Amino acid sequence: MSTKNELLFATTVGDPRWAAVVARDRQADGTFFYSVKTTGVYCRPSCAARVARPENVAFHNTMADAERVGFRPCKRCKPGEPAMAERHAATVADLCQFIENAELPPSLAELATRARLSAYHLHRVFKDITGVTPKAYAAAHRAKRVRQELDRSATVTEAIYGAGYGSNGRFYEESDHVLGMTPTAYRAGGANTEIRFAVGECSLGSILVARSDRGVCAIMLGDDPDELARELQERFPQADLIGGDAAFEQLVAKVVGFVEAPRLGLDLPLDVRGTAFRQRVWQALREIPAGETASYADIARRIGSPKAVRAVAQACGANPLAVAIPCHRVVRNDGKLSGYRWGVARKRALLQREGARIVSSLAHEPKQQRMLL
Repeated sequence: MSTKNELLFATTVGDPRWAAVVARDRQADGTFFYSVKTTGVYCRPSCAARVARPENVAFHNTMADAERVGFRPCKRCKPGEPAMAERHAATVADLCQFIENAELPPSLAELATRARLSAYHLHRVFKDITGVTPKAYAAAHRAKRVRQELDRSATVTEAIYGAGYGSNGRFYEESDHVLGMTPTAYRAGGANTEIRFAVGECSLGSILVARSDRGVCAIMLGDDPDELARELQERFPQADLIGGDAAFEQLVAKVVGFVEAPRLGLDLPLDVRGTAFRQRVWQALREIPAGETASYADIARRIGSPKAVRAVAQACGANPLAVAIPCHRVVRNDGKLSGYRWGVARKRALLQREGARIVSSLAHEPKQQRMLL
């Protein structure tokens, strides 16, 4: 290799963008392009073509920059068209809207025909982007419609038909899964539903853990145990709240152990209730590995709703399960910390324990929150 080529090789390999090209990183698509002088084409970072020799590669900020020096777009990765990930996200967003507007849940075959994909491919793409299968998404949306209809309809029967069920029998077969309780109990604010809870202490302050017969339904952090108990009562105004016994204390201890050492993981059945959109957001949050972070925009793209950044932030704020649904791993686009339902200082502490990189300052945080650290 000539001295000139050695210099070109070293320059390319030393550029952080080269790692994205070697990894065919789809997340880097749109941030830069690279050209290959031996073929005369320029590509997006995720191009599936064989990786070129580093000394033949140059980087460009835009397609116009690459074309200005004589390169033409690659016919394989088609950098002038939306990336495959973007096309899939747009397709899934359209399917989500289609499901939400349908009177009855569409079949996988119907969705595949609309998306012009095979049923197998559509099922995989949909789950990759939303975190749930098309069937689960449709069920979550129908659950949302049921709750809305129960809130405004005069009778349970009217609500059932208003939500698109063809018969009472079909709904009652699914009511426990859809509502977590009978429709009558739901209309009564959770009456006759037993929820066991206990309040413990951890290095981040007080922690309340509550569990229904379906799974853990609340994990809350705070400074005042009584306030946490009142918040639980407001969430389930008519439920029968029962203080936990010795066996339940073991569950609280397991959650506290996870707070102190997040990388150990938390394997517990969860009773997660929310709108279809929030379910998608919360599932995406659970897929962020410990020690890593994602922006609100990242989550919006992952669930196929790239413009719903504000709604993603609202879903994070409505998360009822601290640490189990790790909304503390969501940060601003610049990597700095943003708001957290249980205090920014607790968010910082959790991320530090996971080894995540943090880019913010405590300068403007309340003194009592900073003392937690």
